[in-house]
Amino acid sequence: RGAYPVIRLDQDGDLWTLTLARPDKANALTREMLVTLEEGVARAVAGGAKALVLTGEGKVFSAGADLDGMANGLGSAPEWGRVSARLDAAPCLTVAALNGTLAGGAFHLALPCDLRICVEGAEFFYPVMKRGYLPQPSDPPRLAALVGPARAKEIFLAGARIGAEQALAWGLVNRVVAREALMDATRALCADVLAATPDHSRAIKRLF
Repeated sequence: RGAYPVIRLDQDGDLWTLTLARPDKANALTREMLVTLEEGVARAVAGGAKALVLTGEGKVFSAGADLDGMANGLGSAPEWGRVSARLDAAPCLTVAALNGTLAGGAFHLALPCDLRICVEGAEFFYPVMKRGYLPQPSDPPRLAALVGPARAKEIFLAGARIGAEQALAWGLVNRVVAREALMDATRALCADVLAATPDHSRAIKRLF
């Protein structure tokens, strides 16, 4: 278990889990949390993780950037790019296990992951147009690669707020499951990678 403030890092064999643990603030992301998330990904990779799961406590995965932090330059902080790049470059399988709604800058954590699974009732929206902010630069192309440019523009420019089933139909998530089944379903997605040699799974991932 890692001693990160409002971030937990747990290991179960070759499966590592990073948990956003600020449920009283809807897991809103601070600069400190981004730093510790990047450190957590690096630690899991260095520890030989075959699979890394990113999830949250409570009923919201994350409300995005902490609004107090946004008033102090958080939106343009380099830590966003660093944690996203670290997730993107991770040689292990990465899974965003979304325990609830995904909003705003929190997309920046889920989009670089290999797979996304969410609970029933989760919602997805990125209100940068409404709030007058710019999204993180890599988020529009990553979202467009998953759901297509027109749907990505609907989210960013038209402020679309979509539900779990629509996210599944669009290709934003791979699975929608009952809340109580989230972690079991996530482990099932990781089962083949956990049973394989690291070289084998990493070789397949490199093909993408």
